[in-house]
Amino acid sequence: MQNQSSLYTVEEVEALTRQWVETMVVGLNLCPFAAPVVKKDTLRYAVTEGQSEEDLAHAFLSELEKIQKANEVDIATSLVIMPKALTDFYDYLDMLAVFENLLKVSGLEGTFQLASFHPNYQFAGVAAEDLSHWTNRSPFPMVHIIREGQMERVLAHYPDPDAIPERNINLLRELGREELIKRFPPFAEYT
Repeated sequence: MQNQSSLYTVEEVEALTRQWVETMVVGLNLCPFAAPVVKKDTLRYAVTEGQSEEDLAHAFLSELEKIQKANEVDIATSLVIMPKALTDFYDYLDMLAVFENLLKVSGLEGTFQLASFHPNYQFAGVAAEDLSHWTNRSPFPMVHIIREGQMERVLAHYPDPDAIPERNINLLRELGREELIKRFPPFAEYT
């Protein structure tokens, strides 16, 4: 998929990302806080066709400004999706560091936080074939802009949020690669 992502239209990128969110993130309850946001349609999908670091930084800052100005009931959270850039995971990590720095210099660190997703996501020090990586694998490179205040309110009512990552890893390992591909066929193209 990542090699052919430039063939997708903006509408197709958004549709495939929505399918991934609904099937994997919400469907498997990988993020227990996502379902209400998806149900209320307050998750914004911002697809950028940018490819250069400058274009991507501009798209990120533009989306950061949109979510900052929006009421939480209109835009609770936002995914900045970059289908035509950052196919290499290490290039993606470099750009993620740029985004985190932009968040900091804009004075919004502590107001927003970022979560990272990539088709070839790989946790350091974990075998390449381990399904734990799939907790952060997505159809396209993307960054999730999350309102920290909203997250704090949700976490206050969630028992043992620190157990979520381990629960997700165990679930994905239990399901296995073939079952994950059955649920979201584009995963078949992942290494």
